[in-house]
Amino acid sequence: MSGFFRRASFWSLVFIAAAGIVGPRLLDDPADVVGAPFARPLWWRGDLSTSKTAEISVAGGRATLAQDGFAKDGDGLRAGASGLAFDWKTQPTAIFALEGEITANPDRTVTVTWRTPEKDFELVRCDGQEKYWLNLDARDMIFKQRLGLPLIGRGTERLFPQRGRYELAVGGAENFRLKLILRGQKQGLLGTDQRGRDVLALLLNGIGTSLTVGISATLAATLLGLGFGLTAGYVGGWIDALIMRVVDILLAIPTLPILMTLAGLWGKGLWQLVLILSIFSWMGTARSVRALTLTVRESPWVEGLKALGAKKSYILRRHLVPETAPIVLANLALGVPGAILAEAGLAFLGLSDPRLVSWGRMLHEAHSFGAFTEGAWWLIVPPGLGIVSLCLIFMDMGRFLEERIDPRLRGEDHAER
Repeated sequence: MSGFFRRASFWSLVFIAAAGIVGPRLLDDPADVVGAPFARPLWWRGDLSTSKTAEISVAGGRATLAQDGFAKDGDGLRAGASGLAFDWKTQPTAIFALEGEITANPDRTVTVTWRTPEKDFELVRCDGQEKYWLNLDARDMIFKQRLGLPLIGRGTERLFPQRGRYELAVGGAENFRLKLILRGQKQGLLGTDQRGRDVLALLLNGIGTSLTVGISATLAATLLGLGFGLTAGYVGGWIDALIMRVVDILLAIPTLPILMTLAGLWGKGLWQLVLILSIFSWMGTARSVRALTLTVRESPWVEGLKALGAKKSYILRRHLVPETAPIVLANLALGVPGAILAEAGLAFLGLSDPRLVSWGRMLHEAHSFGAFTEGAWWLIVPPGLGIVSLCLIFMDMGRFLEERIDPRLRGEDHAER
């Protein structure tokens, strides 16, 4: 077995599992909105905008600026008692939002103006109060209608008509705190999904779900198959016939409709899914273990143990179970890909917990929310590659264990080479 730990598939699995454990702790919560919907990866074309925020606070005529995403010198970001200004050098931002509060004399009119190289937009105009709270978003229909922006499509193309100097000017205010939020068309190493969530965070969180479902369901199914196979092969008689008829019936039933029905009846939680998959995955292991048990139970050393008065439970526990261990390990490794694909298929059909992050759920949401029509390949390719990679890794490890069990398979491979 020393060669098993030198295989590339084993270390690939270790790397993926480590990424699934460490990655979610280093990244934001996958439920957090970090950018605009369908934002492309940061390494995409250079002329697309990235996310930027600038928060300006003015008290007693003194301005304080906090920013994120603006270049220290290249964007020419400046703040003063009347607002802030900066240079824009890329395509229009995807989301334009402004939030904060303004304190003013009730007798004065307060205005907030967005100044572009082509036109000025008066975002706010109000009077008669001492304090005002702002929460403006260029995606809001009322906001678009008031500024004369197109109701269909992105209004930010009018707010950022060209490259040049832009200014957020505040007039008539004594003190104010405003935060300008510009969500770009590029965000993160793998972009964002339809809600603006980080795809990399979703991808790394999905590793735990796929491995948990795949390994747990296969382990439970293997234990069931081991128990039923040993019982059927060693006890024999009507018990053997009954177990094998149940196996034949379960193998004849179309699995997907049954899984869909049970998922709807029992719930969509993680462990309900593990239980459903394990119930319909133990038959192959049971047949393999039964066949080996039928061969071993007639061997001379088993007959000798019976003659010495050994109990059936002792023979099963101390001798037959170790004999079946290689087959069980191989079936365990080869069964994980099937469980992972089954979970992904059920999640893709919408039969998984929507609060549970998984690769199948990512593909389901990408399909449901128009990732194909948007050309958002970064929502489809990473989870698809993740599913394929895990399946190939476990199949390679299962193939290796099969070769250890039956050296003839290894000989056929060498002959082919």
